[in-house]
Amino acid sequence: MLEGIKIEVYKANMELEKYGLVMLRWGNISAMDDHTGYIVIKPSRIPYSKIKPDDMIVCDIEGKIIEGAHTPSSDLFTHLEIYKAFKEVRSVAHTHSKWATVFAQAGKSIPNLGTTHTDYFKHDIPVTRTMEPDEITRDYEKNTGKVIVDAFAVKNPMTTPAVLVKNHGPFVWGKDIPQTVDNAAALEYVAEMAFYTMRLNTDAEMNEYLIDKHTERKQARTHE
Repeated sequence: MLEGIKIEVYKANMELEKYGLVMLRWGNISAMDDHTGYIVIKPSRIPYSKIKPDDMIVCDIEGKIIEGAHTPSSDLFTHLEIYKAFKEVRSVAHTHSKWATVFAQAGKSIPNLGTTHTDYFKHDIPVTRTMEPDEITRDYEKNTGKVIVDAFAVKNPMTTPAVLVKNHGPFVWGKDIPQTVDNAAALEYVAEMAFYTMRLNTDAEMNEYLIDKHTERKQARTHE
């Protein structure tokens, strides 16, 4: 079932590793099939070096396993909340990439300080609120998804397709698998640049006209 998407999700997981965005057993990427509405995600507790396309798990939007011999990634229910809330999303990734996770652990958003950032993310990358004890002890993964959704209550999740879960790490998404992988790589790159930029100039800020210009250019490329 969904053999083509399984292969795509497998390859995307390998790309995340190639880019240095995941290691050991951390991180995952999933994708939604438009026809069935099913989600394909990597299994839990299997090293990247040993994962195969056939190991991918197929589940429905409520998390019921449709096909797969392994336990799905522990972040499955976080992914599902994102799919439910952000209707244009067809792929979600979670990494523990170093620089983005530095900001997440500090509880700081990643500011938009230049056009490199704007080419992928229109606004600052938001950081989620502190989770309450009850949210952590009960349905932790699902509640993680809910605080991500809360962070976009007044933001468009498709113009800034990334978030930092406070004390945890980044999640990104896109309209397809390649876009999601690109967003994960871009997020790590701009996080490192923002860190050093703020060390050089704590008052650094972005030109709002450049934000509008680069957003217009991005939209034009999308519709070419």
